Amino acid sequence: MAPKLILLDQDGVLADFEQGVRQLWLQTFQQPFPMQQRRHFYLRQDIAPQFHQQLSQIYATKGFFAALPPLAGGIAAAKRLLAAGHDVRICTSPIQEYHYCVTEKFDWVGEHLGEDWVNRIILAKDKTWVRGDILIDDKPQITGSLLPQWQHWIYDQPYNRNETHLHRVSWTQPETWAELLI
Repeated sequence: MAPKLILLDQDGVLADFEQGVRQLWLQTFQQPFPMQQRRHFYLRQDIAPQFHQQLSQIYATKGFFAALPPLAGGIAAAKRLLAAGHDVRICTSPIQEYHYCVTEKFDWVGEHLGEDWVNRIILAKDKTWVRGDILIDDKPQITGSLLPQWQHWIYDQPYNRNETHLHRVSWTQPETWAELLI
C-alpha cells in the first residue's frame, strides 16, 4: 500500500473526552455527570438545559484538555500507523472557550505521544480545508466550506453508530484499521 496522509481527530479518537468530562464533573460538583446514555455528538444535547452552563464551565476549566485520559489503544495505533510509513497528523478543532484548550491540546500530544508529535498537529475549525487521504474522526457528519479531499472513517462511539455508510474504526479492534498496516 502506498503511504497515505492520515488525519486523526484528537478528542473522542485519541483522547477520552467524555471520561474527562465525567471525572471533572464529579470532582467539581461532587455528583455524577447527569447523563444516562450518550446519543449525540454534542454532550449538551444529552443533558437537561439546566446543566448546560455547568458543562461549559467544565470545558473551559484550566487543565481540562491536558488531563484527558487517552482512549484505549489510540496512542499505540497512531505510532503504528506512523511506523507503517504513513504521514500521520492530528487534526483537531478548538472549542469556542479556547483560552486553555489550544495550548492544552498541544501539551496533551507532547505528553502522550512525544514532543516530536507536536509538529504533527493541525488545528482547524473547518477540517474540510485540510488535505489528506483519510480523516479518522468520531463526528458523524463533518461539514465545512469546501468539499473534503479526505475519506471520512468514523471512530466508533455509541453516539455515531447509526452512521453505517462510513468505514468504522476502533483502536481495540485492529482488524478495523489493519488495511492501513499492509
